[in-house]
Amino acid sequence: MSTLTIRLPNDTAARLKALARRRGQSMNKLIEELSAQTLAAWDTESHFRAVAATGDVRPALAVLDRLDAADRA
Repeated sequence: MSTLTIRLPNDTAARLKALARRRGQSMNKLIEELSAQTLAAWDTESHFRAVAATGDVRPALAVLDRLDAADRA
């Protein structure tokens, strides 16, 4: 596991601390969750762009169908 020091505006840090408290989480866990969500979105976008670059619309639409199904779940 790595240790990372980040600089945030005071108001952003305060809001994140309040969110962590409200969720009953540590700041570390909150940042870990938010990072995982952001990376998952990035991975999905990267995969979608790679599929779209093939020029075959069917696999790209299949990715969108899976995303829609996940949103409904």
